[in-house]
Amino acid sequence: MARLDAVLWDMDGTLLDSEKLWDLALRELAAEYGRELTEEVRHALIGASGPNAFRILFEGLGIEHTPETVAQGSEWMEQRVTELFGGPVPWRPGAREALEMVRAAGIPMALVTNTKRSLAELGLDTIGREFFGATVCADEVPHGKPAPDLYLRAAELLGVDPESAVAIEDSPTGATAAQAAGCALLVVPCEVPVPDAPGRTFRESLVGLTVADLEDLLRVHAAS
Repeated sequence: MARLDAVLWDMDGTLLDSEKLWDLALRELAAEYGRELTEEVRHALIGASGPNAFRILFEGLGIEHTPETVAQGSEWMEQRVTELFGGPVPWRPGAREALEMVRAAGIPMALVTNTKRSLAELGLDTIGREFFGATVCADEVPHGKPAPDLYLRAAELLGVDPESAVAIEDSPTGATAAQAAGCALLVVPCEVPVPDAPGRTFRESLVGLTVADLEDLLRVHAAS
């Protein structure tokens, strides 16, 4: 029987309802360039890592993508997101209870986010660092999501096999990364739909999630 050795959590849109804060900052940045952020570009940005996100953003806005423009945009975004995260950041429904449930069961957890470390720390101020045996950010691995690097590193830090871990994600990018690493996957969509695909289990929210649900998910994954 497969044993659940770890639960690996995405942050934005999964634990925290913070995508709306990113949305506000991105729209304001687009306005700084005299552009308007389309829904198509905004949806493509959800779950993207920093360098890839700026490529998508600037191509979508028709702005030249150079090291200088990326550095300027990154600095602007970090300042604005820091301001927005300075206030209370709302939780996703059932997320705090789910974290407490997994911790009470003695199952190790890691935070696995495409957000850079300096900004992820702001999110952790709301979530609480005590829940996690490891936290891994996109600027700490060679490639962010959708590559598997973040999940592989989190499993390594916890000392577990990714195949014995359940990843919980809200975006297509995150779902791809978790599955590429070999994790069992629970998808709780937030701002954008996540395509159905083999190996993906969906819930509308984390409300009512149990350890038994996660163990069942892992057993199905192990048998596939």
